[in-house]
Amino acid sequence: MVAVAIAMGFISGGSSAGLIALISWLVGEGQIPPSPAVGWAFFGLALLALCASIIARVMLIRLSQNAVYRLQMRLSRQILAAELSQLETFGSPRLLATLTEDVQTISNAVFVLPFVFINIAIVIGGLLYITWLSWQVFLMVVGLSAIATISVRISLGKGRTLLSLAREEQDQLFQHFRSITEGIKELKLHAQRRQDFLENTLKPTATQYRRHNIKGLTLFATTDSWGKLIFFFAIGLVLFVLPYWLEINTTTLSGYVLTFTYLVGPLENIVNKLPLVAKANVALEKIDSLGFSLKNKAENVAVSLKQPQTWQQLDLKNITHTYYNAQDDTHFTLGPINLTFKPGEIVFIIGGNGSGKSTFAKTITGLYPPDDGKICLNGKPITEENREEYRQYFSVVFSDFYLFSKLLGFDSESLSQAQDYLQQLQLDRKVTIEKDALSTLALSQGQRKRLALLTAYLEDRPIYLFDEWAADQDPSFKDLFYTKLLPELRQKGKTVLVISHDDRYFDKGDRIIKLDYGQIAEDRYL
Repeated sequence: MVAVAIAMGFISGGSSAGLIALISWLVGEGQIPPSPAVGWAFFGLALLALCASIIARVMLIRLSQNAVYRLQMRLSRQILAAELSQLETFGSPRLLATLTEDVQTISNAVFVLPFVFINIAIVIGGLLYITWLSWQVFLMVVGLSAIATISVRISLGKGRTLLSLAREEQDQLFQHFRSITEGIKELKLHAQRRQDFLENTLKPTATQYRRHNIKGLTLFATTDSWGKLIFFFAIGLVLFVLPYWLEINTTTLSGYVLTFTYLVGPLENIVNKLPLVAKANVALEKIDSLGFSLKNKAENVAVSLKQPQTWQQLDLKNITHTYYNAQDDTHFTLGPINLTFKPGEIVFIIGGNGSGKSTFAKTITGLYPPDDGKICLNGKPITEENREEYRQYFSVVFSDFYLFSKLLGFDSESLSQAQDYLQQLQLDRKVTIEKDALSTLALSQGQRKRLALLTAYLEDRPIYLFDEWAADQDPSFKDLFYTKLLPELRQKGKTVLVISHDDRYFDKGDRIIKLDYGQIAEDRYL
């Protein structure tokens, strides 16, 4: 398809050049009105140029949009398949900027590429016609083109560097915009903090982003004007200098001028699209740098659709995991941890802030691979090859959970139970389910957590983990959670790990594990 599209582009460009040659001959030779044969030739060339241009554009548009689609899907698969710790190192602002801004920039450039290729074909056809008229003029054009190319490459190189710097600043801008949306309450309540953030954090980054973009795009604009000047300079040479050096008849001279004048439009279109192409190159480099880091993970991890098998014992043997906090520039190490879990028990995991409870939750569920030690399920070590399968044993509601607008990943049999769970969770008057879609997510935080619990119920997996789930519940439902819902899960043979500070309900569990700065300070059965 690429070869056919390029061929059609050249046919379109050649036909356009043929039209220019025919018009030039008619004007120069005074063949107006032309003969019927010449008229048919004119309309034939025009029809050929039109059809070839449409075919080339349609094919290139399809190819380019397919390329963007594959890029979006590849990048999404790489992110979904990468380890959580690796994604946290990149940071959500960079991932968001790549998925939105970079992909959209490439999409915009890809959309104009077909028109760029067609214009290039027209320019090449016009230059071939000039060569056919006179090889001396062609040499002159080559010389001017060499001068223009060298100067343009220097200017474009500097412009592209500036756009790259602007793109780096954009990652920081996304971080600041996220601070505005997620920290709006704190900013509104503290005028000095708000002013400090606006003037000393957001403004400098936005200023740098603006400065780099202005300088880069100004260079591109200057290059555009310089290109036009070179072309009109070529027309001036043909009109005012060449007649003194060469014998050029009126027909040939009019052919030169007409062709040069006609080619100004396609060249202008090409140059005008160069900033888009340059931005797309910068965006592609950002995507490639991210994709290269995620490539190995994405290619080796396959999604497991198998139902979790029965299990007898889960062992954590000397596992450690070191977590880097980029904001504080500190490292936190969990472990070494030695624990054993069995089906049908409620385990409370307690500890102060910063004791490692959340890191422990992400490690035991397979989201963080252990740096040392090993996790064994039924005596079988969990490795890179079976970690995806191991994760399917867990239903988890994290403290920073995310709710999808649809109940994804469930068959019709599982979805048929959703209405019963809505009533049990006292949400049936707030939320309805049509097929797999939830009617609303505009709920209080406590009600949203109940919807997350609904999803965990539908998953029906052997091990449940709740991270501060009851923190946002009203007293009556909090009591229901600890005294009824958790025991019901235990009666079904589920192992329930509960990260909690609600010490008044600890007697409802079977075991308490206390963490203190990454170490097990206490592990006792009740």
